[in-house]
Amino acid sequence: MAEATTLALHRCRFVDFNPSPITALAVPPFSLPSPTKKLSTFGKQPLRFGTLAVGRANGNIDLYDWTGAEGDLQSAQAWALRTTLVGPYPSKVDSLAFAIRYPDDVSAEAVPMLSQLRLFSSGGGSDLLEWDMSRGCVRRTIASQGGSIWSMAVNPSSTLIALGCEDGTVRLLSLASDTLTHHRRFDRVKCRILSIAWGPPTPRPASTQKNADDSSDEDEDAWADTWLVTGGSDSSLRKWDVATGRPLDRMGTDKVRGERTLVWSVGVLGDGSIVSGDSLGMVKFWDSRTCTQLQSFEAHGADVLCLTVDPTGTAVYTSGVDQKISQFCHVKTSSGEKSSSWRWIQTCSRRMHSHDVRAVVIWPPYTPLPPSHKRQFPMDVAPILASGGLDMSVVVTPAALPTNTVVKIVNPISTSTHSTFEDSYHRRLAYSSGPSSTSAVKIAREARLLCCARDAGLSIWRINRKPSASPDEEPAAVDEANAAGWEKVLDMELNVQTNILATAISSNGRWLALSDLYESKLFSLSFTPEDSIRPKRVRDFSAVLRAHLPPKSVSTGSLAFHFTPDSSKLVIATAVGSHILIIDLGAEDEQPRVLRRFDHHRHGSSIASSRLVKGRVADLEAADTPADEDEAESEPEPTPSAITTTSILRLTTSFDGQWLASSDSHGRTHVYNMDSIQHHCVLPSFPQAAQAISFDPSRPNILILAFPDNSIQLFDVESRQFPSWARDICNNLPKKFTRTHDHVLGVAFDPAIAGPSLKVSSGASVPRYALFWGSTWLCKIMLDDSGRSGNRKRRREGDKVDQMPDEHVQFRMITHYRPILYVDFLAAGELVVVERPLVDVLATLPPAYFVNKYGAT
Repeated sequence: MAEATTLALHRCRFVDFNPSPITALAVPPFSLPSPTKKLSTFGKQPLRFGTLAVGRANGNIDLYDWTGAEGDLQSAQAWALRTTLVGPYPSKVDSLAFAIRYPDDVSAEAVPMLSQLRLFSSGGGSDLLEWDMSRGCVRRTIASQGGSIWSMAVNPSSTLIALGCEDGTVRLLSLASDTLTHHRRFDRVKCRILSIAWGPPTPRPASTQKNADDSSDEDEDAWADTWLVTGGSDSSLRKWDVATGRPLDRMGTDKVRGERTLVWSVGVLGDGSIVSGDSLGMVKFWDSRTCTQLQSFEAHGADVLCLTVDPTGTAVYTSGVDQKISQFCHVKTSSGEKSSSWRWIQTCSRRMHSHDVRAVVIWPPYTPLPPSHKRQFPMDVAPILASGGLDMSVVVTPAALPTNTVVKIVNPISTSTHSTFEDSYHRRLAYSSGPSSTSAVKIAREARLLCCARDAGLSIWRINRKPSASPDEEPAAVDEANAAGWEKVLDMELNVQTNILATAISSNGRWLALSDLYESKLFSLSFTPEDSIRPKRVRDFSAVLRAHLPPKSVSTGSLAFHFTPDSSKLVIATAVGSHILIIDLGAEDEQPRVLRRFDHHRHGSSIASSRLVKGRVADLEAADTPADEDEAESEPEPTPSAITTTSILRLTTSFDGQWLASSDSHGRTHVYNMDSIQHHCVLPSFPQAAQAISFDPSRPNILILAFPDNSIQLFDVESRQFPSWARDICNNLPKKFTRTHDHVLGVAFDPAIAGPSLKVSSGASVPRYALFWGSTWLCKIMLDDSGRSGNRKRRREGDKVDQMPDEHVQFRMITHYRPILYVDFLAAGELVVVERPLVDVLATLPPAYFVNKYGAT
């Protein structure tokens, strides 16, 4: 049995990183069905989970992808962060909404792909932003012409977006044919429009369809929006006629001591019922035909800030300042022997957050369709309720209805066998310290420096050496808060246009690189006599980069940086254009120069339906030409039709500096030879983009790829194939690893195992292992096939003696440290674990409305 590995541990809790609060959530809508055709049920095809968009208070928008394979009903890792859209600095996100770009091209039973969607956001100002999710930047902006935007909602047919404005008007913007233009302004009222929701669409009259165009199929499938409802700051709700822009009726809410009540949230059901949540903590149900109150619940102790409707339309979930999520169900009650009626009842309340809840959504989403066109979803799969707020983490919960009569209901996030909202277990999605699920923390091994980036700043600490312990003594984790353990040597604020996208520090501590969306900055670091760091910016760095980018490039920003192990070169993945630049940093008095530009991630000829096409690899390799270091040659620019838009999010080099690997958001990984500065090969694509990539230091030709579903792949870059000995390792990972709830964030290797033929005193080889880590766990997996091959041989020979399972020898997992921001080796046998305890983060927030008092009666 393999011996335990002994490491000196730096448990760093001094990093003052604070994640940004969650202010908005959104999921993609479904396309409307044909009003003249019967809608097929979703149970006839495999269920897919859509993208989850998370808006934050710092202006960033995180896009989460479902980690399960297509057709799988369960995924232990649930949603994992794939891409971050960085917002302008400073800014915030108050509202988020998805719309389908071309609704006629999306089937009513299909879940729209990210490329078929449009994403809109507002941040307290008067501008509506549309995002380019493929390029990670703002696509267009448009002024509301009515002051600050307080609320917005896209109509069910994805043709209009309604904005609730500061000046008391509702303004409609047209989304038809991928445009964004002003369409209509409603009559003005003397209050802010704090919330807005569209009523159920109705089929257009048959006479209108025939007169328009007898040969048009689009008119036959058209729906018309008749009314919408808004909640205002004057203690009222209003129902509006979409055709005339005038209010049809007004519904008044309760007041306390004559003060105005704020209606923060509204929703509409398919039968026309309206539900509202206000600043008194009241949840009210209204009849839209008579505009009278049906039922009222004092469900919350403070403001109800958000609500969402169950996919079946028979349950409503509300939440707000008191951190409580309440469930309301529409149930049948008997009022006599032969008569019965339907009523709303409050069935359950749960407190899953420590601070205010700002947003709540559910998947599958609800579309307010008339009862005759009501969608039918699989009853044996529980919907997932997602909520977020000031405590920074998205909480996901199975939300099956208590009235569901199906015996076996699948829990998609695998937290428990229970799937109802009242009985199921919830879980938090780990927050990321950096954009696109990268870490904002970086290590400089030789200089023993640790740096952490913020929205517009960066801090660097020095980790002092520990006194050596005796060989017989167990090394204990030393608290780094004492003066001898660490010291801050640099704290800098930067002039940036957007939040910081990427950072890197060289191993020798001489170079620091960081970037926003528009500009990459390079700093030369030097130590002062006071033992602090003095940064000096390389002023011409942007000009050096721009000279080797296409003439129309307007940005030198980067999504990823990576310094080679000898700190002589810097690799850059540009934020716009998907270029890779190899930069020679040179001596201290020399100007950095670009050795070559690679454009292989821009080639779209090898992509079909987001997967790599077999036989196209040679096309990419044929484009390689020998690099001339004196002239810094670049790759030929592909034709516009052959260009694909992607984001290169991961870079790594081998420990001997020979190989460079890059991975993008389309799941493609390219390998380059750093000795000849040439493209070497491209790996087959995978269903998901790699979450972490790294080379094995003991075998520099072996590339390890880890994916969000906690699967791994090993690739031999020299032979350009997946080695046969690695297949058993990748295909037989322990279930404790593959089914852990927090997905893998990184992989680290002990520098002590560097070298192809390390031997111990007995002559045996040093075990090769990789240290994988997630937000709540560290896992050691052996990458040596010697023990596995022996067990396979004994099984083939029919040995009847029970053998120890491979996982007991090859696998170790610990969960002592959480939440983890970063893990890496500072030196041989010296590990750094950077933690940011949740209690420390919550201590920076204002007091919560409700605080648990343990032991109180």
